[in-house]
Amino acid sequence: MANFFTLENGIALLTLTLLEIVLGIDNIVFISILSDKLPKEEQNKGRQIGLIIALVTRILLLLSLSWIIRLEEPLFTVLSIGITGRDIILLAGGLFLIGKSTMEIHDKLEGKTEEHGASKTAVTLTAVVIQIGLLDIVFSLDSVITAVGMANNILVMIMAVIIAVVIMLFASEGISKFVNGHPTVKILALSFLLLIGTSLLVEGLHQQIPKGYIYFAMAFSVFVEMLNLRVREGVPVPLHQAYESVPAKKQPAAKKGRK
Repeated sequence: MANFFTLENGIALLTLTLLEIVLGIDNIVFISILSDKLPKEEQNKGRQIGLIIALVTRILLLLSLSWIIRLEEPLFTVLSIGITGRDIILLAGGLFLIGKSTMEIHDKLEGKTEEHGASKTAVTLTAVVIQIGLLDIVFSLDSVITAVGMANNILVMIMAVIIAVVIMLFASEGISKFVNGHPTVKILALSFLLLIGTSLLVEGLHQQIPKGYIYFAMAFSVFVEMLNLRVREGVPVPLHQAYESVPAKKQPAAKKGRK
């Protein structure tokens, strides 16, 4: 235990914690967008459960390093590309993220709202948690592989993950309110998820897009949008809420004809 409190481990813990927070931002955005579909009283609960699932998934993966190493071994070959278990997870996660983001953008901009008081099927907390859990596996895998490459002490990796998720728990509500309170930011966040999904697909096909390029593009886009929000004043365009009921329109009373 004495060997744990060293300068090397301290620097590794700080660096890895910061990196885990950066890698977890896309996870928070995805969780925020999904939890926004829930009733107001369940949204915070949905975010907390989502991040707890992310924490548990990361720790379990860290404790299963031998399994992660086996994921790097080719299972079969397609067009001279050896497909590993990790590749399959990245490809499936990328496709899911691209499809989900595209459907969310469509629902927010062109989704039909029901008239005459009919509401669409309400999304449940269980359905949201299942979707978050599936994507957490993809996000966690990337995070854990990064942790393994940066630190040699398993305890340092687990502590970094715990600290990062605790910080994200406190920050998630503010991020969620900001994203969901500004329609342009919400569409921008969904565009980021499309970009991340594409990155996962490319990585699953053994090609590399340097993450620095992706994060720079996202950061610059956010910077420009912050300037827009500050300089341009106006009433935000309301996005469609596909799972909220629409008040029934009152029908005008029929006039009685003269006899």
